[in-house]
Amino acid sequence: MSLKNPQNTKNTDSRQLAQLTRQQLKELEEKEKTSWQKALDWMIMVFPFVCGIIAVAEYWMIPNGSPNKNPYTYVGFLAILIAAYLIYFAFSVVKKLMGDKSVLDMLRYRAPLLSALFLLLAGYDYLTLKTGVLTQPFVPCLNYIINIAWVDRAYLLECTLHTLRLLFLGYFIGVALGLVTGITCGYSEKVRYWVNPIIKFLGPIPTSTWIPIVMVVASSLFKGAVFIIALGSWFAVTVASMTGISNVDKDFFDAARTLGASSRQLVFRVAIPHAMPSILQGCTQAMSSACVAIMIAEMMGVKAGLGWYMNWAKSWAAYDKMFAALFVICFIFTVVTKALDLIKKRVLRWQNGVVK
Repeated sequence: MSLKNPQNTKNTDSRQLAQLTRQQLKELEEKEKTSWQKALDWMIMVFPFVCGIIAVAEYWMIPNGSPNKNPYTYVGFLAILIAAYLIYFAFSVVKKLMGDKSVLDMLRYRAPLLSALFLLLAGYDYLTLKTGVLTQPFVPCLNYIINIAWVDRAYLLECTLHTLRLLFLGYFIGVALGLVTGITCGYSEKVRYWVNPIIKFLGPIPTSTWIPIVMVVASSLFKGAVFIIALGSWFAVTVASMTGISNVDKDFFDAARTLGASSRQLVFRVAIPHAMPSILQGCTQAMSSACVAIMIAEMMGVKAGLGWYMNWAKSWAAYDKMFAALFVICFIFTVVTKALDLIKKRVLRWQNGVVK
């Protein structure tokens, strides 16, 4: 007969609790849902499919108020969205049957937004193609936009690649310089004494203000646009990095020095890791600033890119092309922002990882 030590049992339970993630703890703390709540959750998750059918029915059954060439394009677009949601729904159900509720919970969270998206598409089509409340061709219907985007896809792709090259080149240059400036200023009071007045001088000036000057002074429009994007990114990252490192508790540095840490270790092992949330937030703000700067630069001077394409389409009253470029811009910036959020979650996974 073996006797268990209560102290050992308590330590084992503590270690097991420490290994639980926040998601697992949330599941343990959740109250059991009633039958009505469970049924409501399933209805909410099915509702995007219903809204998708409503959008198809609105487009197909209500008479058009203006001519509509190649009408099947928009129906195909809606069918792709509905099919993608059904696949997502089936995958989440399979994962739940396998014991993983996280995918289904995420679907439940996103379902109202997806339902609103289908209803928004139906409402936009009704206001443009069906009733003309939003006057065409100044505000074209989605079928027009999708068709012209497919017809002009080669030119749109070329402009998209130019915009991405300009965006990432200026962004990464600005982020790299901003990290160096911000970390140095945050760690060294002497450097901050000389650099801080420059930051305070440049900070209140909007990035767009520099565009007419840079476009005249720069040797090429492309280099001038890169400088404008890099300038806005540099300022956002510099301020965030300097603030984050300046706010690191001095006791951490004292403890590290007591353990024999060198100046390099104080920067890379103490200062930067503790300031990483602020640094990544600055990188996100820098991308937002870069997106605004690139659109203004392309519309005002650069002879390529999506911003230039929109300005060119407007001058020829090709409003369907202008809206097609606008949707491509929104899609690109959404993807880039989402990628930055994923990087931030990955780097800061200790914030949402194992509970200690």
